[in-house]
Amino acid sequence: MTSAIVFDIDGTLADTPSAIAELIGDVVRGLGASPSRAEVLATVGKPLEASLAGLLGVSVDDDDATAEAAARYRARFAADVLSRGPALLLPGVPEGLDRLRAAGHLLGVATSKISTSALALLEAGGILDRFDTVVCHDMVERGKPHPDMALRALADLGAPAARSWYVGDTVTDMTMARAAALRTVGVSYGVDSAEALTAAGADHVVADFPSVIRVLAHGTAVTPHDLAGTSPEPTGALT
Repeated sequence: MTSAIVFDIDGTLADTPSAIAELIGDVVRGLGASPSRAEVLATVGKPLEASLAGLLGVSVDDDDATAEAAARYRARFAADVLSRGPALLLPGVPEGLDRLRAAGHLLGVATSKISTSALALLEAGGILDRFDTVVCHDMVERGKPHPDMALRALADLGAPAARSWYVGDTVTDMTMARAAALRTVGVSYGVDSAEALTAAGADHVVADFPSVIRVLAHGTAVTPHDLAGTSPEPTGALT
Protein backbone atom coordinates (compact mmCIF):
# COMPACT_ATOMS: atom_id res chain seq x y z
CA MET A 1 0.00 0.00 0.00
CA THR A 2 1.29 3.45 -0.94
CA SER A 3 2.85 5.58 1.77
CA ALA A 4 3.45 9.31 1.57
CA ILE A 5 5.54 11.93 3.32
CA VAL A 6 4.38 15.54 3.11
CA PHE A 7 6.64 18.45 4.04
CA ASP A 8 6.36 22.09 4.98
CA ILE A 9 8.95 24.29 3.24
CA ASP A 10 10.04 27.33 5.29
CA GLY A 11 12.01 26.28 8.35
CA THR A 12 11.66 22.60 7.44
CA LEU A 13 13.35 22.09 4.06
CA ALA A 14 14.74 25.58 3.57
CA ASP A 15 16.53 27.90 5.99
CA THR A 16 14.35 30.80 4.96
CA PRO A 17 12.67 32.14 8.14
CA SER A 18 15.37 34.71 8.91
CA ALA A 19 15.55 35.97 5.31
CA ILE A 20 11.77 36.11 5.02
CA ALA A 21 11.39 37.84 8.39
CA GLU A 22 14.00 40.43 7.40
CA LEU A 23 12.16 41.10 4.15
CA ILE A 24 8.73 41.31 5.82
CA GLY A 25 10.13 43.66 8.45
CA ASP A 26 11.64 45.94 5.82
CA VAL A 27 8.37 46.04 3.88
CA VAL A 28 6.11 46.94 6.79
CA ARG A 29 8.58 49.43 8.25
CA GLY A 30 8.66 51.08 4.84
CA LEU A 31 4.90 51.52 5.20
CA GLY A 32 5.11 53.09 8.64
CA ALA A 33 4.85 50.11 11.00
CA SER A 34 7.39 49.35 13.73
CA PRO A 35 7.02 45.69 14.78
CA SER A 36 9.49 43.90 17.00
CA ARG A 37 11.68 41.14 15.57
CA ALA A 38 9.70 38.56 17.56
CA GLU A 39 6.43 39.82 16.08
CA VAL A 40 7.83 39.54 12.56
CA LEU A 41 9.33 36.09 13.13
CA ALA A 42 5.97 34.86 14.41
CA THR A 43 4.45 35.50 10.97
CA VAL A 44 6.86 33.25 9.05
CA GLY A 45 5.09 30.24 7.61
CA LYS A 46 1.67 31.88 7.82
CA PRO A 47 -0.38 33.31 4.92
CA LEU A 48 1.35 36.47 3.69
CA GLU A 49 -1.57 38.88 3.36
CA ALA A 50 -2.94 38.16 6.82
CA SER A 51 0.54 38.46 8.34
CA LEU A 52 1.25 41.78 6.64
CA ALA A 53 -2.14 43.17 7.66
CA GLY A 54 -1.53 42.20 11.28
CA LEU A 55 1.90 43.83 11.36
CA LEU A 56 0.52 46.98 9.73
CA GLY A 57 -2.36 47.10 12.20
CA VAL A 58 -5.02 47.03 9.49
CA SER A 59 -7.79 44.62 8.62
CA VAL A 60 -6.86 41.90 6.16
CA ASP A 61 -9.82 43.22 4.16
CA ASP A 62 -8.08 46.60 3.78
CA ASP A 63 -7.20 45.89 0.18
CA ASP A 64 -5.10 49.02 -0.43
CA ALA A 65 -2.64 48.66 2.47
CA THR A 66 -2.41 44.87 2.32
CA ALA A 67 -2.06 44.75 -1.46
CA GLU A 68 0.67 47.40 -1.42
CA ALA A 69 2.64 45.50 1.22
CA ALA A 70 2.20 42.17 -0.59
CA ALA A 71 3.30 43.70 -3.89
CA ARG A 72 6.44 45.15 -2.30
CA TYR A 73 7.25 41.81 -0.66
CA ARG A 74 6.81 39.80 -3.85
CA ALA A 75 8.78 42.30 -5.91
CA ARG A 76 11.80 41.74 -3.66
CA PHE A 77 11.37 38.01 -2.93
CA ALA A 78 13.46 36.82 -5.88
CA ALA A 79 16.37 39.15 -5.20
CA ASP A 80 16.35 38.85 -1.41
CA VAL A 81 15.53 35.15 -1.00
CA LEU A 82 15.48 33.10 -4.21
CA SER A 83 18.86 34.39 -5.35
CA ARG A 84 20.49 32.28 -2.63
CA GLY A 85 19.63 29.15 -4.66
CA PRO A 86 20.54 25.72 -3.25
CA ALA A 87 22.25 27.44 -0.31
CA LEU A 88 18.71 27.99 1.02
CA LEU A 89 18.36 24.29 1.75
CA LEU A 90 19.08 22.91 5.18
CA PRO A 91 21.92 20.37 5.48
CA GLY A 92 20.97 16.91 4.31
CA VAL A 93 17.74 17.85 2.51
CA PRO A 94 18.53 16.76 -1.09
CA GLU A 95 20.18 13.54 0.04
CA GLY A 96 17.36 12.76 2.47
CA LEU A 97 14.65 13.31 -0.12
CA ASP A 98 16.54 11.14 -2.59
CA ARG A 99 16.77 8.36 0.01
CA LEU A 100 13.03 8.46 0.62
CA ARG A 101 12.24 8.39 -3.09
CA ALA A 102 14.67 5.52 -3.66
CA ALA A 103 12.82 3.57 -0.97
CA GLY A 104 9.61 4.02 -2.95
CA HIS A 105 7.83 6.69 -0.92
CA LEU A 106 5.74 9.39 -2.55
CA LEU A 107 6.69 12.91 -1.50
CA GLY A 108 4.55 16.02 -1.30
CA VAL A 109 4.51 19.55 0.02
CA ALA A 110 1.76 21.35 1.90
CA THR A 111 2.69 24.99 2.48
CA SER A 112 1.09 28.28 3.42
CA LYS A 113 2.88 29.90 0.48
CA ILE A 114 0.91 30.67 -2.66
CA SER A 115 1.70 28.49 -5.65
CA THR A 116 4.00 30.85 -7.53
CA SER A 117 6.19 31.49 -4.47
CA ALA A 118 6.32 27.85 -3.40
CA LEU A 119 7.24 26.53 -6.84
CA ALA A 120 9.84 29.26 -7.33
CA LEU A 121 11.47 28.47 -3.98
CA LEU A 122 11.58 24.72 -4.61
CA GLU A 123 12.96 25.34 -8.10
CA ALA A 124 15.61 27.73 -6.78
CA GLY A 125 16.66 25.11 -4.25
CA GLY A 126 16.90 22.47 -6.96
CA ILE A 127 14.43 20.07 -5.34
CA LEU A 128 11.13 20.68 -7.14
CA ASP A 129 11.52 17.45 -9.10
CA ARG A 130 11.61 15.40 -5.89
CA PHE A 131 7.93 16.05 -5.18
CA ASP A 132 4.90 14.33 -6.65
CA THR A 133 2.54 17.10 -5.56
CA VAL A 134 2.85 20.63 -4.17
CA VAL A 135 -0.27 21.92 -2.38
CA CYS A 136 -0.37 25.63 -1.54
CA HIS A 137 -2.55 28.05 0.39
CA ASP A 138 -4.26 29.34 -2.74
CA MET A 139 -5.30 25.83 -3.79
CA VAL A 140 -7.65 25.05 -0.89
CA GLU A 141 -10.60 26.69 0.80
CA ARG A 142 -8.99 26.78 4.25
CA GLY A 143 -5.30 27.00 5.08
CA LYS A 144 -3.40 25.78 8.13
CA PRO A 145 -4.30 24.81 10.84
CA HIS A 146 -7.29 23.30 9.01
CA PRO A 147 -6.57 19.90 7.43
CA ASP A 148 -7.51 20.86 3.85
CA MET A 149 -3.96 21.09 2.44
CA ALA A 150 -2.83 17.82 4.00
CA LEU A 151 -5.95 16.03 2.80
CA ARG A 152 -5.49 17.46 -0.72
CA ALA A 153 -1.89 16.21 -0.75
CA LEU A 154 -2.93 12.72 0.35
CA ALA A 155 -5.64 12.65 -2.32
CA ASP A 156 -3.16 13.75 -4.99
CA LEU A 157 -0.75 11.04 -3.90
CA GLY A 158 -3.38 8.33 -3.47
CA ALA A 159 -2.04 7.53 -0.01
CA PRO A 160 -3.92 6.78 3.23
CA ALA A 161 -3.27 8.98 6.25
CA ALA A 162 -2.60 5.93 8.42
CA ARG A 163 0.57 5.13 6.42
CA SER A 164 1.70 8.71 5.89
CA TRP A 165 3.57 11.47 7.69
CA TYR A 166 3.78 15.25 7.82
CA VAL A 167 7.03 17.06 8.64
CA GLY A 168 6.93 20.68 9.79
CA ASP A 169 8.36 23.27 12.15
CA THR A 170 5.31 25.03 13.62
CA VAL A 171 2.41 24.36 15.93
CA THR A 172 0.02 25.06 13.05
CA ASP A 173 1.80 22.36 11.03
CA MET A 174 1.22 19.83 13.78
CA THR A 175 -2.39 20.93 14.24
CA MET A 176 -3.13 20.56 10.53
CA ALA A 177 -1.48 17.16 10.32
CA ARG A 178 -3.22 15.79 13.37
CA ALA A 179 -6.58 17.00 12.04
CA ALA A 180 -5.84 15.02 8.88
CA ALA A 181 -4.88 11.93 10.96
CA LEU A 182 -1.25 12.01 9.77
CA ARG A 183 1.66 10.96 11.92
CA THR A 184 4.04 13.82 12.55
CA VAL A 185 7.68 14.79 12.83
CA GLY A 186 8.31 18.24 14.25
CA VAL A 187 11.65 19.95 13.62
CA SER A 188 13.02 22.20 16.34
CA TYR A 189 15.41 24.10 14.05
CA GLY A 190 12.64 26.18 12.46
CA VAL A 191 10.15 28.61 13.97
CA ASP A 192 8.62 26.90 17.02
CA SER A 193 10.44 25.27 19.93
CA ALA A 194 10.66 21.57 20.68
CA GLU A 195 8.46 22.12 23.72
CA ALA A 196 5.77 23.86 21.67
CA LEU A 197 5.84 21.15 18.99
CA THR A 198 5.58 18.41 21.60
CA ALA A 199 2.68 20.18 23.28
CA ALA A 200 0.98 20.41 19.87
CA GLY A 201 1.09 16.62 19.62
CA ALA A 202 4.12 15.88 17.45
CA ASP A 203 4.90 12.17 17.45
CA HIS A 204 8.63 12.91 17.19
CA VAL A 205 10.64 16.12 17.50
CA VAL A 206 14.17 16.23 16.11
CA ALA A 207 16.92 18.80 15.81
CA ASP A 208 18.23 18.30 12.25
CA PHE A 209 17.05 17.01 8.88
CA PRO A 210 19.12 13.80 8.86
CA SER A 211 17.25 12.86 12.03
CA VAL A 212 13.96 13.41 10.18
CA ILE A 213 15.07 10.77 7.69
CA ARG A 214 16.12 8.38 10.45
CA VAL A 215 12.70 8.68 12.08
CA LEU A 216 10.90 8.07 8.79
CA ALA A 217 13.16 5.14 7.88
CA HIS A 218 13.47 3.47 11.27
CA GLY A 219 11.07 5.04 13.78
CA THR A 220 13.94 6.35 15.89
CA ALA A 221 16.42 9.20 15.74
CA VAL A 222 20.05 9.43 16.79
CA THR A 223 19.17 12.78 18.30
CA PRO A 224 16.54 12.60 21.09
CA HIS A 225 12.82 12.41 20.34
CA ASP A 226 12.43 15.72 22.07
CA LEU A 227 14.94 18.00 23.65
CA ALA A 228 13.72 17.07 27.12
CA GLY A 229 15.46 13.76 26.61
CA THR A 230 12.70 11.20 26.05
CA SER A 231 13.05 8.48 23.43
CA PRO A 232 9.89 7.00 21.95
CA GLU A 233 9.24 3.51 20.79
CA PRO A 234 9.23 3.12 17.00
CA THR A 235 5.86 4.21 15.61
CA GLY A 236 5.11 2.80 12.20
CA ALA A 237 8.39 3.60 10.48
CA LEU A 238 8.52 3.63 6.71
CA THR A 239 10.69 0.62 5.90
